[in-house]
Parts: sequence; structure tokens; C-alpha cells
Amino acid sequence: MKTIKWGIVGCGDVTEVKSGPAFQLIEQSSLQAVMRRNGEKAKDYAERHGVPQWYDQAEDLIHDDEVDAVYIATPPSSHKEYTIMAAKAGKPVYVEKPMANSLEECEEMVRACEEHGVPLFVAYYRRSLPRFLKVKELIDEGAIGEVRFASMQQTQQIVAKDENGDWPWRVIPEKSGAGLFYDVGSHTLDLFDYLLGPLKDVRGFGLNLADSYPAEDTVSGVWQFESGAVGTGVWNFSSYKNEDDNRIVGTKGEIQFSTFDDKPVVLVTDKGEESFYIERPKHIQQHHIQTIVDELLGKGTCPSTGKTALRTNKVMGELVKEYYQERG
Repeated sequence: MKTIKWGIVGCGDVTEVKSGPAFQLIEQSSLQAVMRRNGEKAKDYAERHGVPQWYDQAEDLIHDDEVDAVYIATPPSSHKEYTIMAAKAGKPVYVEKPMANSLEECEEMVRACEEHGVPLFVAYYRRSLPRFLKVKELIDEGAIGEVRFASMQQTQQIVAKDENGDWPWRVIPEKSGAGLFYDVGSHTLDLFDYLLGPLKDVRGFGLNLADSYPAEDTVSGVWQFESGAVGTGVWNFSSYKNEDDNRIVGTKGEIQFSTFDDKPVVLVTDKGEESFYIERPKHIQQHHIQTIVDELLGKGTCPSTGKTALRTNKVMGELVKEYYQERG
């Protein structure tokens, strides 16, 4: 029985619990090598997680003959470079979200993987989490009738500068593509693409209301799903509190749930309310990585690919386009 041996490019915080350990826990999967530009930190990670090999250069990990597939967990500004490098080496790629800084970069990544015959997967792991599969099940079985509209609203307190007095990379457009909207808002938009189908006729705008860091801190938009329902979204990252609420409303009821908060899925109909609490896994990417391993072994299909993630980048780009055009 074949085991997929993984290499991680960028073994930072996101890989400590959310993703890294999952590669070791999944059947027919192992973590063979990790890379970080700071070699001492890469070595420390490898020793703590029982990883055989570590590197301080991405190309060395990607060209390691013992590495079958590459997980890219760096900031989005380097996703394209490392994805193309892995594709040329003939290695399947799993890349963090958002997929890249721009739609054009996403398209280059998809083309490179197609040209070299390797699959491209993206870490929109909510498509594989049992909690959101329950939402999809309720929609598909007609629990709320025909879907008419959906709304998403997220607020967060403003992020703080780090110990050096710098803003985190997630609010520096050159590194992240935009602001926190690209980092966390992408999860919700991609999830709704999965639940209700692709978004089209997207219109919206971004603003910097707090005027604290270079990126936008507020985004609002409207669109139509290809299924016919309409949608609205508001994201504000300079609010007084953290809150995250989604609604999907149909002809017979509605579903209420949160993308990030550990809340139950609530079904509301004329018969009353029914709650479904589904525990969030410790290693939140484990279910998703399992679908990738299964696909690589010919046993299943991963629901998040370069092509589906490209759609999400396109939607986000439309929503903040005017803000960045004005900034030049």
C-alpha cells in the first residue's frame, strides 16, 4: 500500500496544529520534510513533530526524491513561485488560502499544474468539515425549500502591531493580496461557492474606515449565485467585537451558521428550530487533507481545487477592485 510522503514549504504557526500533525495521522500519509527560511526554526519543528528531514531552501525540499507531494503554507505572495516550482518537479501541490495575490497569479498556477500533469489543491478546508457538510445536506434535501437569498456578515476588532511595531503580513497587500478580507473573508465566500454554486454579477466596494494600515478594513458586496438566489456580504475589521453570522433563506425556512465561531447549525422552519452541534476537529484541516490523499491514491475526490479557488479569488478581486485602483 503506497504512502504519500509530504513536504511542507513554510512550517509556521498555521502548521503547528491546524494542518501539520494531520499529515502524520491520516492513513497512507506521512510528513517527510519541512522547510523554513530560518533553518534553526525548521530544525526545531522537525524535531518536535518527528519529521525526518528539514531544509532552509524551498527548492531543496521540492526536489527531495523522498517527497511525493508539496504543501505550501507561506504567505500568498510566494504561492505562485513555489506552486510552479513544484509543478515543474512533477509534485502534486496543496497550497494555503487565499490561493494567490491576484486572479492572474491563480491562472498561472492552474496552467502550470495542467501543463506538467499534476493536481492542484487549495486549503479551503471548510468544504470538507462535517459541520458544513451538514449545511449542504439540509440544502440538498430541501429542508428550507428553494433557496432565495443568502447573507454573510463578519466583524473583527482591529489587529495589533507586532512586538517590532509592524503590522502583520495579513494586512500588507503586497504580501497577502489585500487585507484580512482576503485572509478570512475568502473562507466564507469559498464555502458559499460550494454550498450554493459559483457567484456571478459581483458588485461591491472596499473602504479603509479606520485608516490604520494600508489594506482595506471594510468590504461590502452583492451578487447572484448561478443557482438563481441572490447574496449579500459585509466584512468589517475595525469593529468593537468579533462576530460571524451566515443565513441561507428559502421558501420553507432558513439555516443559520457561523464560518468561524464554534456554534451549532440552526434550522428554522414553521415547525420551530432544530440545532445541530458538530464538534470542530482539533486538527481542522485533517478531513480535507484526507480527501487529497484519497484522490492521490485514486480513492476519492477533493472538493477544493485550483479551479474552484480561482473563482473565489476572482470574486474577492471584484469586490475590492475600485479600492486598489484608486490607490494605484
